[in-house]
Amino acid sequence: MAKSINICLVGQKFMGRTHSNAYMKVAKYFDLALQPVMHTLVARDQAELAEFARRWGWANTSTDWRAAFQNPEIGLIDIGTPNNVHAEMAIAALEAGKHVACEKPLANTLAGARQMRDAARKAKKSKTFVWYNYRRVPAVALAHQLVKEGRLGRIYHVRGYYLQDWAGPDVPLIWRFQKKIAGSGSHGDLNAHIIDMARFITGEEVAEVSGAIMETFVKERVIPSQGSTGGISGGAKGSAAKGRSDVDDAVLFLGRMTGGAVCSFEATRFATGYQNKNGVEVHGEKGAISFNFEDMNYLSWLDNTVPARLRGWTRVPTTGGDHPWAGAYWPPAHIIGYEHTFMNQAADMLNALGGRKPIVPLPDFEDAYQTQRILEAVSVSVRERCPVKVREVK
Repeated sequence: MAKSINICLVGQKFMGRTHSNAYMKVAKYFDLALQPVMHTLVARDQAELAEFARRWGWANTSTDWRAAFQNPEIGLIDIGTPNNVHAEMAIAALEAGKHVACEKPLANTLAGARQMRDAARKAKKSKTFVWYNYRRVPAVALAHQLVKEGRLGRIYHVRGYYLQDWAGPDVPLIWRFQKKIAGSGSHGDLNAHIIDMARFITGEEVAEVSGAIMETFVKERVIPSQGSTGGISGGAKGSAAKGRSDVDDAVLFLGRMTGGAVCSFEATRFATGYQNKNGVEVHGEKGAISFNFEDMNYLSWLDNTVPARLRGWTRVPTTGGDHPWAGAYWPPAHIIGYEHTFMNQAADMLNALGGRKPIVPLPDFEDAYQTQRILEAVSVSVRERCPVKVREVK
């Protein structure tokens, strides 16, 4: 009989749905070292809990996360909550001897992220994971492999962008616009993804940031009468009363990487016309890659070593059996979608917990802390209007 692990998920909104879907379906597609058992769902609203658990396949529910974390039957705690409770929950889960998966960014503050990293270092028997799901797009993993194989040679330039347009003035004051909960706006929500992708693909770190700017376009929003029902921007409007939106709506910054490349990053929730356009370009001596999530099943690749008359961009479909994870799903050119990135991550986590090596590296708390340091360096650069070396941010 196949070995299994009981999972406790905290959160039942947007990320609760994506994680639940992954656990429901991952064993249908992948041969796993450990089978996931959807044991307990934790959230605040008992009425919503029951319906969510019935729809998404959770056997038990609880409104007391502390009690659930102490359950000896639970092996993996998955935290899909707003950012301000990541640290408290993750540290408690590690102290209870559990493996821990956590949504990104790691925490709402650098101090919280540091505490999580330190707790993970102490809990030597517990593995940690962070849901940077865009690493699990086959095209992004292929880009990582191409760089690791040396096909780009020396890297000259990295460009990251994440463009959304959902946060106009009619959107109410949900938690994503409140610094005490989210920690930041588009910076921690969107820049975190593209910084992680750039680090993952290139294998290099951002060494210094400069030229950083942040802007909050809508400074007051209507206070909602209820929270989101599962999307990004949901939340019913309440009265005419308004509250302060104190996070960034757009962030841009420049930087230098440890290998000498220059880099630029842009993240905004006000890119009118783009709902979820994010990607990374990497330009090197021997070649270049370009990825755009709106066309997620393809990686654009340029081989700079062929004769000039043959040189040009190639659009590579990453749906074949020799591409990362693609062989678990459909025949070539039968494309996959957003939800499959979470299944790919779930598969790699469960295999890692069962002693198998993941297809490409999984981000743990140590790894995600490095992204959090870069986020903090950008904030310092904006505040002090000067370049900041990331190694000085601790």
